[in-house]
Formats: sequence, structure tokens, C-alpha cells
Amino acid sequence: MDHFTPDLLNEIREQFAFVDKCPFSGERIFFENAGGALTLKSVVETSSKFAAIPDNQGRSNAASKALMDVIQKAKSDAASLFGTTKGQFFVGESGTELLFRLVRNAASSADMGGNMVGSSFEHPATRSAAKYWAAETKRQYINVQHDDTLGHVTADHYSNIITPDTRVVTILHASPVTGISVDLKKISEAVRSISPEALIIVDGVQYAAHGGIKIDDYDIDGYAISPYKMYSRHGYGFAWVSDRLTQMQHEQLLDGPSENWELGTRDTGSYATLSDVVEYLEWLGEKVESTNNRTKKLTNAAKAIAAQETSLTELMINGEDNIKGLKDLEGIQIIGGEKNPNRKGLVSFRIVGSPSQEIVDFLNVNGIRTHVRKADHYSGNILNPLGWEDCVRVSVCHYNSSEEIKSLLLALNEFQMKLPTN
Repeated sequence: MDHFTPDLLNEIREQFAFVDKCPFSGERIFFENAGGALTLKSVVETSSKFAAIPDNQGRSNAASKALMDVIQKAKSDAASLFGTTKGQFFVGESGTELLFRLVRNAASSADMGGNMVGSSFEHPATRSAAKYWAAETKRQYINVQHDDTLGHVTADHYSNIITPDTRVVTILHASPVTGISVDLKKISEAVRSISPEALIIVDGVQYAAHGGIKIDDYDIDGYAISPYKMYSRHGYGFAWVSDRLTQMQHEQLLDGPSENWELGTRDTGSYATLSDVVEYLEWLGEKVESTNNRTKKLTNAAKAIAAQETSLTELMINGEDNIKGLKDLEGIQIIGGEKNPNRKGLVSFRIVGSPSQEIVDFLNVNGIRTHVRKADHYSGNILNPLGWEDCVRVSVCHYNSSEEIKSLLLALNEFQMKLPTN
């Protein structure tokens, strides 16, 4: 059952482009949100509007001033969205590029010597950057091994690895393969209790769309997202950086403002579309409970999003009435287990004996968009320890419906009926 009323869910779905139809293949159910969420219609309009404006920022004219005002508003909106009253925001090429940059600058700015710590749970965006810059700065890279059963990593895992001379730590807030999130606050506290001066960089790309970021609670130094996975568009990444890391030596133009992180003129439209996301979440939060308080609206939206996605993933796993869930379909194994309170809108599974690509292809033919993850440089860190060659990833967002989940389950049941019996 959906957390939202039918009327509200319809209103939500109306805010997004191509919610039930692909512009190339026609009607389909979209369960590939971890690869890129649906885009708000307002984002599409805003992108077009700002793409047409020829003026640059920092000029002495009305258009330029208006562009600067848009950027400042977006940064203020982002502070509310990310739950912070300090640090600064800036945009870049992508979430991955920004994570590389944050890790690079942290490694270059930290005191010499010591080690850098990351985990096998992480996406290559931070793992690759940390390993590379550990070698470049002549530091040991130390791995925190994630828990295969839980599908994530805990504060205790980090506590067993962090040393007093750990200089840089990377953390993944939620996995795009397991769908499981971590307790970021507890991990940060564990790091700080052993190495108080360590610089902590967080990959929030997968987590961002699924309910509530509170940077001021985390005591970290960098947090980056990919806005196209949070209802915005491709073409830019968005990052927050702490005042502490900003005050250290970091890449910038010679003789330029010492606190600046942006390199070159950025797209005003990217900032403006971030404001569109915040505006949508405020709208949703007020639909849940009437209030004039912005923080309350965003909190309401985050809780409602989490509740809807939990309802959807539990339905997917457990089924309903005479529709079997994943746990009752023969041969299905689920990463992270059937009951995992840290799941964030994503279930990855395999059917023993059936290549995952065949399952994804079958679902696609039946108008259900999912994705196959293989034991490659993106997902091998998760799949190889399990002994899996691949898996099917079904990723939902709050605009998906229980009826769509039931269609998925019925299609999977049909796929199994077509399998040869032993």
C-alpha cells in the first residue's frame, strides 16, 4: 500500500517529466532511479530559460546582477536542504568530479604522513580518488571491509581501522548497489574520537534523493551529490565544503579570492535548478502538513519520501495477498537481506541459475525498466565477496506506486514460470 493518498500521489507524479512514458519506447514503469531519477518539469523549464541568457556573472548590468542573485538564492536554498549553517556550496562537472577534487585537496592539505582510510562499501568515485591520492602523497591506504550480510559498513568497522595519524577518511552515505545506508553521524563520531583532525569526505550521491541530509550533525568536511539523481538534470555536480578545508590550501586561481572553490564561470541554470528541487520539496512537505516553516516543510518531505519508499520496497520483498514478493519467489537472493531497516529505495537481487541480463531484458520487453549490475569496477567490490557475477537492481523513488511494484512482481512470476524445470 502507498504511504501517500491516491490524489497526492497523482499530484506528485504530475510534477515529473516522463513519469510513465519513455520518449523513445512508449509506456513503461521506471525502476531505474538510482541510475538517474525522473526530472522535475520545473527543472526542464528553468534549464531552457537560463540556457538562453547571454550575459555573464560579475558584470555591471541588470542581467548580470539577476544571475548573481539566482546563485545566491540557490546557495541559501541548498543550506536549508543540506541542513547546515556553515561552509559553502559550489558546482562542478559532476558528483564524481567533485568527490575527486575534495579528496585530492584534502590529501594535499592534510599534515604530511599518516594514512588514508576508506571502505570496500564505497563507489569508485571516492575509492579510486582516495587510493590514487594516498599513493601520490606517499601515504598508506587502509581499507575498512564492509559487512556482506548487512550490505553496509558500521562505526565499529571504522573504529577498528582508524588510527591517531589517519589524515583523510572517505565515507559512502548509501550504496547504489546494495541500497543500504550508513549511520553517518556515528561513523564520523568514531573517526573523530580516534583522529580528531582527520578530514572526512562523504559521497552522498545515492543518499540525496531518499530522505534528509543534516550536515551540521555529521561533523564532516565535504559532501557531494549528483543532482540528476535528485530530480534535477545532468551536466553538473553539487558540493558542500567545510570552512576548515576552505582555510587550508586548495586549488584556485592565482591572486583570486582565497575562499573561492569554483574554477571559471559556472552555469547559473545549474544553481537555479537546485532551487527548483528545494521548492518542490517544500511543496511536498506542506502537502503532508500545513506549515509556514521552511525547515519543517523539508523535514516533512524527507520523512514522507522515506515512508513511501519503505512501503514500496517492503511490498516488493514481501508481496501482498496472492501476489508473491521477492522472498517467496523460487531461487531469489536479496543483497542486504529481506529485512533491513537501512534500505533506501533500492533492492538488488538475483535468481540463482538465471543471468541477470536475461531478467532485465524480459522486464524491459514487458515495459518495466530496471538495471543489471555486474561484478565490474563499479560493483565488483559488492558482488565479488558474495560470489555473484551480477544482479538485478530495482530502484524506486517516492513517485513510484504500489501498483507499479505489483506489476513488477507479476512479471517476475511470469519469468520464473517460463524457466525450464529440473
